[in-house]
Amino acid sequence: MGLIKLGKLLSLSETNNIEGLYDLNNLKGISIQKVFIETKADMNGVSLTPYLIVPPDYFAYVTVTSRNSEKITIAHNKTDETYIVSSSYVVFSVKDTRILLSDYLYIYFNRPEFDRFSRFNSWGSARETFSWDDLCDIDIDLPPLPIQQKYVDIYNAMLENQRVYERGLDDLKLTCDAYIERLRRDLPHTVINNYISLCDTKNEDLKYNVNSVKGVSIEKRFIETKADMEGVSLKPYIRVSPDAFAYVTVTSRNGEKISLAHNNSEETYIVSSSYVVFVVKDKSKLIPSYLKLFFNRSEFDRYSRFNSWGSARETFNWEDMQEVKIPIPDNIKIQQSIVDIYNAYITRREINEKLKAQIKDICPILIKGSLEEAKRS
Repeated sequence: MGLIKLGKLLSLSETNNIEGLYDLNNLKGISIQKVFIETKADMNGVSLTPYLIVPPDYFAYVTVTSRNSEKITIAHNKTDETYIVSSSYVVFSVKDTRILLSDYLYIYFNRPEFDRFSRFNSWGSARETFSWDDLCDIDIDLPPLPIQQKYVDIYNAMLENQRVYERGLDDLKLTCDAYIERLRRDLPHTVINNYISLCDTKNEDLKYNVNSVKGVSIEKRFIETKADMEGVSLKPYIRVSPDAFAYVTVTSRNGEKISLAHNNSEETYIVSSSYVVFVVKDKSKLIPSYLKLFFNRSEFDRYSRFNSWGSARETFNWEDMQEVKIPIPDNIKIQQSIVDIYNAYITRREINEKLKAQIKDICPILIKGSLEEAKRS
């Protein structure tokens, strides 16, 4: 078919939710992963009548590209539901799917090349935007419809395989959660004070350098420190040996979560002396990974937040941590079995994220392959 202006193939939609047919259950935002997500906006008292309607097979995007990780937030409604989005978004559809398939266009949008193009062609002072006119001005090279369909089928088959895998992942997590709930219901809860001990080994010999410095996130994992370490002495930093835990006592202004992590690596980290570091005394009685399961639950976040004290800053200190109660089976094999299920879930979750990344990475290959096949034919 050759090059054609994208604007000739698209139709702008400005239909508002005037009649109020759609409510908060239909309200969506868009992520930089190019999917519709639940809105993060505070909708208390907000009228939904000016919101734009996004029917099935329609697209929506946010024109602002600055401060957006060098990506454009655009999504395709592939469901049978109708969404509504902010009136600041742009909503459009493909005019004639006998010329351009909506799924093929989404693959085109899902490439890093399109992110770079839209970012480079964004304009503005306080906020840089990629407008509807900018989108319409794109020259797109389209292969014949059968070739578009062939590569869309490849993409959708990969996507369906990933979703089937993800559904299995959800089932595994459900099994893990159900197992923990049964333990919580059937076993007496024991204070963990007798199972854990405080660690206060400083990095006084400077055995560990700035590469070993870690922070702790509310996602319950160690992360690279965000602190400016220039000129900072690492001598008072506390060592976090393999299988040890570290947490930040301050819980206020922390998203109602506690920043706590388990060092499941073979490396030793060092953390700020303001952190609390502790270990399990006897792993034949309590497996550290089993303890981590309970720390990772939302119930523990609520518990630690409720039991935090202070005026300017509310903290969940070491004394509070020792008073935590969990069900601890005497049979270590029972602990290990649930840890094994959880580890299988974590492994599969990581594989699922890799599958998602691979599907995204294949989008430019699919577009390139379709165009090359069109030239050959």
